Amino acid sequence: MFLIHCPYCDEKRPENEFAYAGEAHIARPADPSALDDKDWESYLYIRANPRGRHHERWRHIHGCGRFFNAVRDTVSDKFESTYKAGEPRK
Repeated sequence: MFLIHCPYCDEKRPENEFAYAGEAHIARPADPSALDDKDWESYLYIRANPRGRHHERWRHIHGCGRFFNAVRDTVSDKFESTYKAGEPRK
Protein backbone atom coordinates (compact mmCIF):
# COMPACT_ATOMS: atom_id res chain seq x y z
CA MET A 1 0.00 0.00 0.00
CA PHE A 2 1.23 3.49 -0.72
CA LEU A 3 0.34 6.92 0.63
CA ILE A 4 -1.21 9.76 -1.39
CA HIS A 5 -1.01 13.41 -0.35
CA CYS A 6 -4.37 15.21 -0.44
CA PRO A 7 -3.70 18.90 -1.18
CA TYR A 8 -6.95 19.95 0.53
CA CYS A 9 -6.55 17.96 3.77
CA ASP A 10 -2.78 18.49 3.58
CA GLU A 11 -2.14 14.94 4.76
CA LYS A 12 -0.75 11.72 3.33
CA ARG A 13 -3.37 8.99 3.54
CA PRO A 14 -3.53 5.33 2.43
CA GLU A 15 -4.40 4.67 -1.21
CA ASN A 16 -7.66 2.91 -0.31
CA GLU A 17 -9.10 6.31 0.73
CA PHE A 18 -8.85 7.55 -2.87
CA ALA A 19 -10.46 6.82 -6.23
CA TYR A 20 -8.86 7.29 -9.62
CA ALA A 21 -10.94 9.65 -11.78
CA GLY A 22 -9.18 9.61 -15.15
CA GLU A 23 -6.82 11.81 -17.06
CA ALA A 24 -6.45 15.40 -15.83
CA HIS A 25 -6.76 18.61 -17.84
CA ILE A 26 -9.21 17.36 -20.47
CA ALA A 27 -10.66 20.43 -22.21
CA ARG A 28 -14.42 20.37 -22.68
CA PRO A 29 -15.71 21.17 -26.16
CA ALA A 30 -16.50 24.87 -26.64
CA ASP A 31 -19.62 24.08 -28.70
CA PRO A 32 -20.83 20.55 -27.91
CA SER A 33 -23.73 20.74 -30.37
CA ALA A 34 -21.25 21.20 -33.23
CA LEU A 35 -19.49 17.87 -32.61
CA ASP A 36 -20.08 14.87 -34.82
CA ASP A 37 -19.94 11.27 -33.57
CA LYS A 38 -16.20 10.92 -34.23
CA ASP A 39 -15.45 14.10 -32.23
CA TRP A 40 -17.65 12.90 -29.35
CA GLU A 41 -15.86 9.55 -29.38
CA SER A 42 -12.50 11.31 -29.15
CA TYR A 43 -13.66 13.58 -26.32
CA LEU A 44 -15.35 10.85 -24.27
CA TYR A 45 -13.14 7.81 -24.78
CA ILE A 46 -9.74 8.53 -26.29
CA ARG A 47 -7.16 9.18 -23.60
CA ALA A 48 -3.40 9.24 -23.38
CA ASN A 49 -1.93 6.14 -21.82
CA PRO A 50 1.70 7.15 -21.46
CA ARG A 51 4.52 5.14 -20.06
CA GLY A 52 6.04 7.35 -17.39
CA ARG A 53 4.90 10.75 -16.13
CA HIS A 54 1.12 11.25 -16.34
CA HIS A 55 -1.32 13.91 -15.05
CA GLU A 56 -4.36 12.34 -13.40
CA ARG A 57 -7.49 13.29 -11.45
CA TRP A 58 -8.12 11.65 -8.10
CA ARG A 59 -10.85 11.97 -5.47
CA HIS A 60 -10.38 11.70 -1.71
CA ILE A 61 -13.53 9.64 -1.22
CA HIS A 62 -13.00 8.72 2.45
CA GLY A 63 -11.74 12.16 3.46
CA CYS A 64 -12.74 15.59 2.20
CA GLY A 65 -14.47 14.14 -0.88
CA ARG A 66 -12.79 16.63 -3.21
CA PHE A 67 -11.18 16.10 -6.60
CA PHE A 68 -7.52 17.00 -7.10
CA ASN A 69 -4.81 16.44 -9.69
CA ALA A 70 -1.71 14.31 -9.35
CA VAL A 71 1.43 13.68 -11.33
CA ARG A 72 2.21 9.95 -11.20
CA ASP A 73 4.81 7.78 -12.87
CA THR A 74 2.88 4.93 -14.47
CA VAL A 75 5.93 2.65 -14.49
CA SER A 76 6.92 2.92 -10.83
CA ASP A 77 3.42 3.92 -9.59
CA LYS A 78 5.03 6.71 -7.53
CA PHE A 79 3.31 10.06 -7.07
CA GLU A 80 5.55 12.97 -7.97
CA SER A 81 3.17 15.67 -6.72
CA THR A 82 -0.46 16.52 -6.08
CA TYR A 83 -2.20 19.86 -6.54
CA LYS A 84 -5.67 21.34 -6.26
CA ALA A 85 -8.18 21.09 -9.09
CA GLY A 86 -8.17 24.22 -11.22
CA GLU A 87 -4.46 24.89 -10.74
CA PRO A 88 -2.26 24.77 -13.85
CA ARG A 89 -0.25 21.67 -14.75
CA LYS A 90 2.84 21.12 -12.66
